[in-house]
Amino acid sequence: FRLRQSEDMASSMELMCWGGDWGLPSVHTDSLIVLAYAKFSRAPLNVHFINNPWKSPTGDIPVLISDNMNFAQPDNILNFLRKQKYNADYELTATQGADTLAFIALIEEKLRPALLHAFWVDIENYCNLTRPWFASRIPFPLNFYIPGQMSRCAMNQIVLSRGEPPFFNIKEVETQIYRDAKECLNLLSYRLGTSNFFFGKTPTSFDAFAFGFLAPLYKAELPNAHLQKHLHQLQNLCHFCDHILTQYFAQSSAVTSEEMMDENLQKLTQLVNKECNLIEKMDDNLRNSPQHKPQGAPPL
Repeated sequence: FRLRQSEDMASSMELMCWGGDWGLPSVHTDSLIVLAYAKFSRAPLNVHFINNPWKSPTGDIPVLISDNMNFAQPDNILNFLRKQKYNADYELTATQGADTLAFIALIEEKLRPALLHAFWVDIENYCNLTRPWFASRIPFPLNFYIPGQMSRCAMNQIVLSRGEPPFFNIKEVETQIYRDAKECLNLLSYRLGTSNFFFGKTPTSFDAFAFGFLAPLYKAELPNAHLQKHLHQLQNLCHFCDHILTQYFAQSSAVTSEEMMDENLQKLTQLVNKECNLIEKMDDNLRNSPQHKPQGAPPL
């Protein structure tokens, strides 16, 4: 009975997350973390790329739905999956488990603020990459509001985490968060070494977090790319991302690309249909409008 109940629970687990691009299953860090962990632990999730927080029961993306229960944020989702016996960390020793938690806390503190700034606060990147990407996928009219809201939330997170003495203005904060991010990347590169994963021969929850943070920075075509250039110099971290994409997401990345092509084709078809309908209405109005015979030229 317990086995049957566990199977029923697993079959009903649905994940809502942001869609993919740039060769990634998702462009969103937290969505990537959950997707990677599900692959590592073989959790059978039904994934829906919704690209609209208003479709989420909690207003958050990603969100896991199971038996009328909603779990938002990667920590909560991963804890729930562990309780369902989908545990990517079961081979870790107690020391490795403690190190995993420490490294996760490190990248949350040192790397997340820099990623938020690079994608959502930096004017050049936001205006030329981030906002156009999200605005093109979020349905009208929310696409005029949600990207700006996400940018403001990112700015608030940065200020709340770093906007305190001795840093009193945003320029000082920017300098410090990028310095911390580069140091964090160097430390991750040193810890990974020549291995495929950070702890042993199989991926763990920290590998999921590291992949979620590194992959968008590695793959996105950022106009202002000074932090990205630093990452590209750390070849083992780039290989780490490529290895996970090849081993765990090769098929899903192809499906995502097809879905994006279908979505773009559907949008183009809708646009053409709207234009045709508009032309037909203009023709009908012209036919139904009162017609007057052309008057001759006035006498000289």
